[in-house]
Amino acid sequence: MTTPADNSWRLRLDHAFHRRLANPITTRMRDQILLETTGRKSGEPRRTPVGGKVVGEHFWMVSNHGEHSDYVRNIKADPAVRVRIDGRWHNGIAHPLPDDDAIARLATLPRMNSAMVRAFGTNLLTIRIDLTD
Repeated sequence: MTTPADNSWRLRLDHAFHRRLANPITTRMRDQILLETTGRKSGEPRRTPVGGKVVGEHFWMVSNHGEHSDYVRNIKADPAVRVRIDGRWHNGIAHPLPDDDAIARLATLPRMNSAMVRAFGTNLLTIRIDLTD
């Protein structure tokens, strides 16, 4: 079993890649799903490209770095979020689900994103967002 310290280089590399290259590009794509949280320190809106799927009144996703992801830390501080799906913003309440089997959950979500999360993830965490509108 690996520890967070064993994966620290992967976490730093992934964080730098997404913050400097991937996120600035993908947040501008119209069909990209975006998760908007409130910054736990700044109070400012923070938008993160994510992958996932709407099932009924819920949006399901898996965080590839779990508790180490900034957006998960923001959710823990304030679970009120917005999700942009198909170009439309939805309000919701996010719930991290540490007891959910994240690998099994990925099998129910879009394949490309799930493959990337499995390949680069260090601490998978399922998140369910209860859509309120």
